Amino acid sequence: MAGDDSDSPEVTSPAAAPRRVRRPEWAGRNYVLLTAAAIVTNLGTHGALIAAAFAVLDAGGDGGDVGLVAAARTLPLVLFLLIGGAIADRVPRHRVMVAANALNCLSQAAFAFLVLTGDPQLWQMMLLTGLCGAGQAFFNPAAEGMLLSSVSGEQANRAFALFRMAMHGAAIGGAALGGALIAAVGPGWVLAIDAAAFALAGALRAFLDVSHIAPREPGGGMLSDLREGWQEVIGRPWLWSIVLQFSVVVAVVGAAEAVYGPLVAEDELGGAAPWGLALAAFGAGTVGGALVMMRWKPRRLLLAGTLCVFPLALPSAALAVPLPVSGLAAVMFFSGIAIEVFGVSWMTALHQEIPEEKFSRVSAYDWFGSVAMLPLATAVAGPVESLVGRHEALWGCAALVVLVTAAVLFVPDVRNLTRRTHQVAKAEAAALAVSADTEGPAGRLG
Repeated sequence: MAGDDSDSPEVTSPAAAPRRVRRPEWAGRNYVLLTAAAIVTNLGTHGALIAAAFAVLDAGGDGGDVGLVAAARTLPLVLFLLIGGAIADRVPRHRVMVAANALNCLSQAAFAFLVLTGDPQLWQMMLLTGLCGAGQAFFNPAAEGMLLSSVSGEQANRAFALFRMAMHGAAIGGAALGGALIAAVGPGWVLAIDAAAFALAGALRAFLDVSHIAPREPGGGMLSDLREGWQEVIGRPWLWSIVLQFSVVVAVVGAAEAVYGPLVAEDELGGAAPWGLALAAFGAGTVGGALVMMRWKPRRLLLAGTLCVFPLALPSAALAVPLPVSGLAAVMFFSGIAIEVFGVSWMTALHQEIPEEKFSRVSAYDWFGSVAMLPLATAVAGPVESLVGRHEALWGCAALVVLVTAAVLFVPDVRNLTRRTHQVAKAEAAALAVSADTEGPAGRLG
């Protein structure tokens, strides 16, 4: 006790001792910082995406202008992703993440200032959202590489599931909060909140510890780094086949949700509110899927994940019918669960199979494959509807998801890639060590 001069140790009964909340072994310092920062940025960003659209409309723009501002964000993301991945494998990843957050903070703050104080021009809004997209191009590969390197052991599956659940929960909350704040105080303040969120997240990420990551050896430059990443991708059939699969899946699902979904909701389901409910059901499904993956560890990682891509065809089919709002929401919820099973399985496979020093470059090729065709798909969705009809276009989207996913199952590595247990990993490491010894000078002389 304070003020007690006795030298005898104080005895505290077990019942009176405070109970410490212990983190799981897999939730290390870096993991906690990364998860906290991801929650902060997702809360801000998903509200800001809605705010940007309303800022364009409030400035006198129309739907085409909203599309131009959205495209201005996507194009730099596609253009700079591979460069971002190469840099993140060369420079300490947390520095890349902090620099990208600083760029996002400044661009969103400038966007907010224009909206709050004047009459923002379309070119200004396109330029600032383009800077935000460029920041994301450098941030995404660095962030994924940092997350993959922060987790080890057999609990990687659970760690990735919890991280994704936190992200999706923050995204749902951010969109709901952003919509309410736009109605209450206007889009400018929501953009300002997003800028502050990037500043806070960048400050958290500045404390990440990269001492466990070995310094990179001097290499042959940017092109050499990109070539090494490409060789890592094309040397693994399971990797390049699924990247190609998702270049189609993300494109057609994105077109269905961004273009056809709102039109079906407006013409046949009763307006924006039912579509908002369906999207919220999908978000809730992703949280539910992450909860499932906290417990379930499928032995054949990619087989289980790929089978869960098939349900992504269901929302397009439901819109083509169209199902009533309750049925559409149920389909969206189920597809949200399914895609999260794939997402966690995919991250676990990358963590298990890809060398740490190439995490970000492989992640960049993965991201690039996923988003490269999205702008084209959303751009041609309208002409395709005019050519063949909306319902036929939606059935086509569903069919493409099924076809490319079925094709991936013909790749043996996709069917057979197996989760390695800690004991297996230790045995493989020991075997490699023995091999290295026997291949040393004495082994070669013998």
